[in-house]
Amino acid sequence: MLRVLAVDDEKPLLEELLYLLRSDPRVLSAEGASDATQALRRITRALETGPEGPDGIDVVFLDIHMAGLTGLDIARLLAGFARPPLIVFVTAHEGFAVQAFDLKAVDYVLKPVRPERLAEAVRRACAQLGRTAAAQPPESAGPPTAPVAPAGPGVPPQRRPAPEVTIADRTADQIAVELGGVTRFVAIADIAYVEAQGDYARLHTDEGSHLVRIPLSTLEERWAARGFVRIHRRHLVALGRIDELRLDAGTTSVRVGSAELQVSRRHSRQLRDLLMRQATG
Repeated sequence: MLRVLAVDDEKPLLEELLYLLRSDPRVLSAEGASDATQALRRITRALETGPEGPDGIDVVFLDIHMAGLTGLDIARLLAGFARPPLIVFVTAHEGFAVQAFDLKAVDYVLKPVRPERLAEAVRRACAQLGRTAAAQPPESAGPPTAPVAPAGPGVPPQRRPAPEVTIADRTADQIAVELGGVTRFVAIADIAYVEAQGDYARLHTDEGSHLVRIPLSTLEERWAARGFVRIHRRHLVALGRIDELRLDAGTTSVRVGSAELQVSRRHSRQLRDLLMRQATG
């Protein structure tokens, strides 16, 4: 069973997270810390006694945005120890997923936290630690759903997380995105634009976004025939989803829904030509 520390500087959210964790039969104990300083004191005590000691902590459920040190800062500090506790990030922000998994996070759970999603994070932590309780999910938890949150297939025993998602072709018109054992199929036609995030790419649809471990250049090749055009080193856009082309003081941008994206100089002329051809049939 797991010994857990939950860290969040918003008291109501911390209390809710602790309530959910304590309701899970795989969690032996769950303590709370309301800021980074308090969390580091508790983690330091755990590191001094060792994982098997009376003050040991198996998993830290860690918010990212906090006063003073952020959750990412804490994770970087812990990465320097030989046997640190596992990290599960619990945050309202999607944009730090790549950094989180670079820091070997077990999981990345988005707020508001759903009980079944948190149960999946607990299962992953149990599996990584080799606890037999990993096969005994709480009765109240249904099968893990697929929120717009980083996740991945099973985590190898070396405490290195698997990619947040894997991507594969189901048909020529869809992408299969696997999250925690559940597969969602996203229609390519629903993707308005794609944003590069290192070795990952974030697919933006009207309903949300999906982070996939595939370079933007690969998607550019695959989807060129589907009307996706490169407008910047960071962005690939579905030509038919561009609502406006804006020219202002020598700079070019496009509006795609509520997003305004910059067009680099090297891509501006090609984009204008393509839009002109589209407008004239």
